[in-house]
Amino acid sequence: MRHLMNPLDLTVEELDDLMALADDIQKDPKKYSHRCDGKILATCFYEPSTRTRLSFESAMLQLGGQVLGFASADSSSAAKGESVSDTIRIISCYADICAIRHPKEGAALVAASRSTIPVINAGDGGHQHPTQTLTDLMTIHALKGSFNNITIGLCGDLKFGRTVHSLVNALVRYDNVRFVFISPDELRIPGYIKEDVLEKNGAEYSEVSRLEDVMPKLDILYMTRVQRERFFNEEDYVRLKDYYILNKEKMSLAKEDMMVLHPLPRVNEISVEVDNDKRAKYFEQVQFGVYIRMALILTLLELV
Repeated sequence: MRHLMNPLDLTVEELDDLMALADDIQKDPKKYSHRCDGKILATCFYEPSTRTRLSFESAMLQLGGQVLGFASADSSSAAKGESVSDTIRIISCYADICAIRHPKEGAALVAASRSTIPVINAGDGGHQHPTQTLTDLMTIHALKGSFNNITIGLCGDLKFGRTVHSLVNALVRYDNVRFVFISPDELRIPGYIKEDVLEKNGAEYSEVSRLEDVMPKLDILYMTRVQRERFFNEEDYVRLKDYYILNKEKMSLAKEDMMVLHPLPRVNEISVEVDNDKRAKYFEQVQFGVYIRMALILTLLELV
């Protein structure tokens, strides 16, 4: 039995196999429409979510399985004080696989250590969000053809953004990936990511504060929102929330084949006028997320 806590739980070879399976699902979804007949996915979401939770549910339903779970801590026995350890033991009696999101870092790992079914980390605090990373990787691979020899700009909340941390961890394993971190000083990429991930792997990176200065260099621009829920001080959030807004003027500086990704939801950081730009790929990214989660469910349930 395997769990997925971190993108690095998958080797490069396993990741390639997962991408190939997701690609085959995309090409012929009917072939997989009954693979999970009789199987149940539990979605245990202690934090609000639209895309991730519904993407998991859509993936399981399209595979022929069923779904149960809760969408917030208030609607579960966590509101009565039940621990994650006890909850996952109960869920293991009801379902065949579980996707869990929790505001506390490490909660998914605790669940996995007590579970008798495969557990997927659907986001734990500001730590990891591996299935979003798989979604990002599939989008890049499908639209760029390779992970090698790219310059990726990651913009916005790089301090608390778990999607950014997970993506950096995954991409450093490929050849000649250059990272440009674009953020205000208060939201810079954490030191441990720079030291333990980038520098340890010899990855090339730079840090800037102005998006306009680096737009012409980028093959991919990965935008993120400033997350109100990660701030202790409302004044800091208000001051930083509109620090970067991607609009037509900034897009005019970019390469013709650059692509814009965003884990969503967006607030103000991408103007709606960008949605019609052929380089805006964030809604396609959502669809890729369903295919890669379908592939992951099949892999962890050993139904491939």
